[in-house]
Amino acid sequence: MTALIYSDEYKKHDTGNHPENQGRLNAIMSSLKNEGILDKIDIISPKPATTADLLRVHSKSHVEEVKSLCESGGGYIDYDTFAAPESYEIAKLAAGGAIQTADFALKNNEIAYSVARPPGHHATSDKSMGFCIFNNLAIALEYLKAVHKIKKFLIFDFDVHYGNGTAEIFYNDPDVLYISIHQDPRTIFPGSGFIEETGSGKGEGYNLNIPMAPSSTTDDYIYILDQILEPVASKFNADFYFVDVGFDGHVDDPLSSMALTDDFYGYIANKMKNIAGNMALILEGGYDLNALSRCNVKMINTLNNIMTEDYYKQELNVSENTQNTFNKITDVFSPFFEF
Repeated sequence: MTALIYSDEYKKHDTGNHPENQGRLNAIMSSLKNEGILDKIDIISPKPATTADLLRVHSKSHVEEVKSLCESGGGYIDYDTFAAPESYEIAKLAAGGAIQTADFALKNNEIAYSVARPPGHHATSDKSMGFCIFNNLAIALEYLKAVHKIKKFLIFDFDVHYGNGTAEIFYNDPDVLYISIHQDPRTIFPGSGFIEETGSGKGEGYNLNIPMAPSSTTDDYIYILDQILEPVASKFNADFYFVDVGFDGHVDDPLSSMALTDDFYGYIANKMKNIAGNMALILEGGYDLNALSRCNVKMINTLNNIMTEDYYKQELNVSENTQNTFNKITDVFSPFFEF
């Protein structure tokens, strides 16, 4: 990884003591500084997305509603998504950061990481939700389509919550393969992301959900991802890769019921680096500050070949739930992919 896109301006999206607050980014940046990582990579300040960038993904009415709310003093968009007076401009900055991240990765054939807030993967084309105002990744993807004429994209999302907004935006698009591994939607927000949600129309078969039972471990994740990611990526043969990085599946995270350890984030960084080579990483969730700090260091060190990961070579202890999930995915996706 050679570039990190970040700005202290993100703190102006002031959510108070909401779980999604600036303390998250402060924790990440502080840990990267303390470990000497910031001395080895480029730190790039983001530029705001334009209105035209937003409108490639979001409806005009949605953009105007967010702008109007913020100009009138802000407030809750829904029961858990808050906008401060400056949040419209900062949400544009987060979307612009995602664009710059993708642009850098594409032009330099490298890995770049957008450490931004508010996050984005729950935002649909016409609705903010789940702490997300605009869909940062989708805006960056549509930018690459429009400006650089990139055609085929693979998105891998390992936030513990299903990225329903991203999935909805590309649900009919056969040129965008969305793969999400997340906690069983019967047990967590947003209540969607079942195996049977495979896409529709020309996009059928290009929305691949991996719902994991509560208390799933790093072993469970490795078992199922080792069998799915590389075969699917190889067959799809994307022109560009996005990764929605979420750290809220960690065992210490207060907003989920999973049991991932720090080792997972080294494993998945190594896995995606081997698959993609160059890619844009977009920060989503992660709400235990200590776990967030450690796992970002582990992920980035692995991307930079500073840390080798041998964990995934060990014998795995896999639950029956995970084995059953993999078998069901194999059945449902047999018309589209072989695992």
